[in-house]
Amino acid sequence: QVQLVESGGGLVQAGGSLRLSCVASGRIFSAYGMGWFRQAPGKEREFVAAISRGGGISSYADSLMGRFTISRDNAKNTLYLQMNSMKPEDTGVYHCAARAGDYGSRSTSDYDSWGQGTQVTVSA
Repeated sequence: QVQLVESGGGLVQAGGSLRLSCVASGRIFSAYGMGWFRQAPGKEREFVAAISRGGGISSYADSLMGRFTISRDNAKNTLYLQMNSMKPEDTGVYHCAARAGDYGSRSTSDYDSWGQGTQVTVSA
């Protein structure tokens, strides 16, 4: 399995931006489709975005309406999530996840490895 460590979370006002990073180690990063998920208090973990192992194909939760962008730098073994025009409902713990294969997935059960998460809090 690949080991994943997220960073970049914090407190931001509504309308602000954050960029999350997820550094991978232990395996060949470019062999994995990747995803971002988030979990708010008392709620289930939900899909945010996914990207193919080459970075050419991405998908997003419909609710985001174009505010977030997922990307990756395989030379740096790093996955990113750029979050703009943030809203209080974006608050939660954000996790990155890896699955062996070409593509990411919207389903948590498709992923083999998970990071511990980074807290994102958006104030009104």
